[in-house]
Amino acid sequence: MWGPLIVAIALVVIIIFMFVGIYNRLVNLREMIRNAWSQIDVQLKRRHDLIPNLIETVKGYSNFESSTLEKVIQARNMAMSATTIEDKQQAENTLSGTLKSLFALSESYPDLKANASYMQLQEELTATESKIAFARQYYNDTVNVFNASIKTFPTVMFAASWGFSEQKYFEVVDADREVPQVKF
Repeated sequence: MWGPLIVAIALVVIIIFMFVGIYNRLVNLREMIRNAWSQIDVQLKRRHDLIPNLIETVKGYSNFESSTLEKVIQARNMAMSATTIEDKQQAENTLSGTLKSLFALSESYPDLKANASYMQLQEELTATESKIAFARQYYNDTVNVFNASIKTFPTVMFAASWGFSEQKYFEVVDADREVPQVKF
């Protein structure tokens, strides 16, 4: 007589633990995504802080194309004012493109390339770009695990009702894949 009751209670407890485990895993993954995004944001802030120093160093060379500098400044301002992940992604891709143009154009100015401040800033920006790429990869890996989790059984049955929805990847747009063209 007690056997079926004990089995029923054990089954209910197992199901409750399963729900708790699924929910806790999704919360943990969502927090990992937030943490991964904050790591990207830290590196983007670092890049934004380095750009004015680079611009000031380049401005010292009066024969340098001012339109390139203006594009970099405008792209930086857009990137700093972006609020959503999608807007930041688009603005940061634009900023990356303008920085590539700036560095490619600097190849034509031996005095600028020989400037120690410029070289140090370029190295710092290059290192920051590598950190951004790593942070993007970690973010996208975390989003991948989260998205796969909410689409697999049995989580798929509950994720939406618990407020968990698919997250977007931080992707490179096609324009960012192109090598900048410098014409004289």
